[in-house]
Amino acid sequence: MGVSGVWCGVGIILVLCALSFLNWVWFKPKRMEKFLRKQGLNGSPYRFLFGDLKELVKMLKDAKSKPMNLNNDIVTRVFPFEHKSITAYGTPIFTFPWQNCFTWMGPRPMVHIIEPGMVKEVLVNYNQFQKRRGGNPLIKFLVTGIVDAESDRWSKHRKIINPAFHVEKLKHMVPAFYMCCVEMIDKWEDMLKRDNPCELDVWPYIQTFASDVISRTAFGSNFEEGKEIFELQKEQAVLVIEAMQSIYIPGSRFIPTKRNNRMKEIDREVKASIRNIIEKRIVAIKKGSSNNEDLLSLLLESNYKAIKEHGNNNFGLNIDEIIEECKVFYFAGQESTVSLLVWTMVMLGQHKDWQAQARDEVSQVFGEKKPDINGLNRLKIVNMIFNEVLRLYAPVPSLNRMIHQETKIGNITLPAGSLIQLHTLLLHHDSDVWGDDVKEFKPERFTEGVSSVTKGQASYLPFGAGPRICIGQNFAMLEAKMALVMILQHFRFDLSPSYAHAPGVVFALEPQFGVHLILSKL
Repeated sequence: MGVSGVWCGVGIILVLCALSFLNWVWFKPKRMEKFLRKQGLNGSPYRFLFGDLKELVKMLKDAKSKPMNLNNDIVTRVFPFEHKSITAYGTPIFTFPWQNCFTWMGPRPMVHIIEPGMVKEVLVNYNQFQKRRGGNPLIKFLVTGIVDAESDRWSKHRKIINPAFHVEKLKHMVPAFYMCCVEMIDKWEDMLKRDNPCELDVWPYIQTFASDVISRTAFGSNFEEGKEIFELQKEQAVLVIEAMQSIYIPGSRFIPTKRNNRMKEIDREVKASIRNIIEKRIVAIKKGSSNNEDLLSLLLESNYKAIKEHGNNNFGLNIDEIIEECKVFYFAGQESTVSLLVWTMVMLGQHKDWQAQARDEVSQVFGEKKPDINGLNRLKIVNMIFNEVLRLYAPVPSLNRMIHQETKIGNITLPAGSLIQLHTLLLHHDSDVWGDDVKEFKPERFTEGVSSVTKGQASYLPFGAGPRICIGQNFAMLEAKMALVMILQHFRFDLSPSYAHAPGVVFALEPQFGVHLILSKL
């Protein structure tokens, strides 16, 4: 082939690449937009490459630039762009104030699902509506494991991990919950010896408490090593958030930028540390000297049984998969608990009557004694308070899925490559489900339990729903109960005048400026 032939070949390749790029950023999105509109869905017009991403980031930045008034009407601060879009493009459907609509995450349409029947359909049919694959691969530096697995791989991971979170196993973790609570309480009491009452931002203390719980319950006697891993994971989370706030350009993760290099370095350190703990544990198990009551031992035991039962290593997890599940313990294992506890303290700092009722119940059940699992399970008022906090301040305010092949949901057919966003927070703040007092903190609405309020609708989803409901929800609730009970046994607290109300999503719903309380010793 001559020089002219080579240049001709290069030219053809460049033209094909250009056409492929144009199809990705223009022709395909416009076809998808036309397809959605033909079915009666309203949405924003597609804009080249970025879609609505620039407006979304700007509105979120503006919302986070200042705190909001002290009330529970948080949707417009947490999801300013989504709320504006749903209000603009969604018209009333049945008895609900919003209708499903679509916006654009770059060149992909994001279909916002608000109708409870369709939300339930998505969550129940987890094989059909899977989590998003692709996107920004840097996210995988933070967490994969069961939260990222699909189909048969997810079933295998769930089957092996499930025994570790069985209620009977959780009983053995209560002493670790208690020990970590004592450490937090002692710190607060030391401050009150110098200044009673005193002002305190409880958020960092509750974060430390939750990370200590995970370190102790996951790794037992190796919890000090576990705490070091957790600090690295926190740093990784900050870097991942930065990566998520931009469109990922394929291949850019291989560019040796400062952020990319640090993320890879943390990933290597975390994996090496967890591998070291696992190898020590395996040696201890073989010697018969291992404690079988922490999450790692339970996971290894369950994994060994699965392999032995089938006589095939393919039915178990390899060491890299076990490492990823340990990373899940850290990331997912503390986010929900921290969110639930800090917003509970905000609510009880405002609503002293409910704080008093909860303290009276704790006094009746435990007195000044050490809380135990039987007593924790009898706390009706505390349960009602937690349910209402989870409704108003859902730890995970939305759930995302991806359509991998053309799929029908309800009366809508969604094209392959489109995204779905299920709006937990909007459902939790829907006056047609919860009544005109939907924005008010009223735990009494849960006197007869959750199902009596929702009447079987998929309108209350603090831990998700369906087969992929959060595997650690019982763990999180038990841990949160222990912490709140011990706080109520020792302290009275009020919201500080310096408290700035600013809920926002990082990975869970967090207080942007902390939770400043006036703490008093009982």
